[in-house]
Amino acid sequence: MKYLLIAVWVLYSTGVWGQMPDFLEGTWKMEKKEVYEYWDKLNDKTLKGISYKLNAGQMRISEYLQIQATENIPVYTATVPGQNQGRGIDFKLTSTGDSFTFENPQHDFPKKIAYKKLSDTEMLVEVSDGGSRSFSYKMIRQHVKDTAAANPNYNRVLAEKLGGDDYGMKSYFLVMLKTGSNTTTDKELIGRSFRGHLENINRLVSENKMVVAGPLGTNDKKYRGIFILNNVKTAGEAKALMDSDPAIRNKLLDFEIYPWYGSAALPEYLPYSDKIWKAKP
Repeated sequence: MKYLLIAVWVLYSTGVWGQMPDFLEGTWKMEKKEVYEYWDKLNDKTLKGISYKLNAGQMRISEYLQIQATENIPVYTATVPGQNQGRGIDFKLTSTGDSFTFENPQHDFPKKIAYKKLSDTEMLVEVSDGGSRSFSYKMIRQHVKDTAAANPNYNRVLAEKLGGDDYGMKSYFLVMLKTGSNTTTDKELIGRSFRGHLENINRLVSENKMVVAGPLGTNDKKYRGIFILNNVKTAGEAKALMDSDPAIRNKLLDFEIYPWYGSAALPEYLPYSDKIWKAKP
C-alpha cells in the first residue's frame, strides 16, 4: 500500500493524472514527407488515430493508434498491421504540459514516444530508447476544407449517426476464423456447437456489435471465415465477444483479431440484407 500511495502521489505531483493531449485532434502531416497522422476524439478519455502514407493518392495504413485513460492514467497504444499477432504495444503517460511523453521501459524500441506542441499548427514527435538511439520529426496541422462544400452529397446527420471521421471512415476489428485444435468426431457436439455459432452471430448483429460475417473458400492458411466487429473499443472486448461463441469455446474454431479501418457506412447494408434471404442456414 505504501508504494501504491507513492505512485499515486507521483502521478498527481507530475500533473499526469487524467490529462489528455487533446491538441492532437485532427490531421497532421510530416514535414517534407507524405506521412500523416489522423486523430479523432471519441470522448473525454479516448483519442483514436491512424498513421498512414499516401502514394499516388492511395492510403496505406502503417499504424493504428489509441490514447485511452484507464483508471485516469492515459495509455498510448500502437498496433502495427501484420505484427505481434494483432496486439498493440502500450506506453503509459509519464509527463504532460506542452509535451506528452509515453513510456514502456520493457519494449525494445521505442521505449519513449513524446508529442510536443510547438504551436496550434505545429508539433514535434520524438521517438527514442530513452538513451542515445532516437529520432524526431515535425508535423504540420492540415486544414481540412469544409466537407459539405467538398462533397455535395455530404449528409451531416447521417455522418454523425454512424460515427464517421472527416473521411467517412471509422475503426473496426477484423476477425479471421480458423480451424481449432479440437479434432473430435462427436457429431452431436459439432452440431450443437455450430448451431450456437450461428445463434451467436445473430445475437451480435442484433446488439450492433457485428456488421459482416461469412465463410471463406478453401485456402492454405485454413481460414474458415471472417467477422467485422462494430462499436468495439478494444481488442480485449473483441476477444470476449469471440469467447462467447460455443464453437470457439469448444475449440472447433480459433481466431485472430486485427484492427481495421473502413467506411463508417458499412452497417447501413444490414437492413437490406434482411430482405433478400429465402432460407436461414
